[in-house]
Amino acid sequence: MTGFLDRAKEQAQRGLTHGKQKLDEVQAQRAGGDLLKKLGAAYYAERKGTGTPEATHAALGALEHHVAEHGDGFLRS
Repeated sequence: MTGFLDRAKEQAQRGLTHGKQKLDEVQAQRAGGDLLKKLGAAYYAERKGTGTPEATHAALGALEHHVAEHGDGFLRS
């Protein structure tokens, strides 16, 4: 009986680990999408004359940092 419980516990732990990894992926994709929107808004504001090149550059830097850390998978979805 102990072997069965140990296997069940292992399987549950693997499921939790997999779920956490998936959640982290989804959160990273959302954050990347948000950064991409901010870059677009900064660029639009700059082109319209209400924004600054510095704001666009800062948004681009934040996006590049995110891509370096999490990859660019969010750009494909």
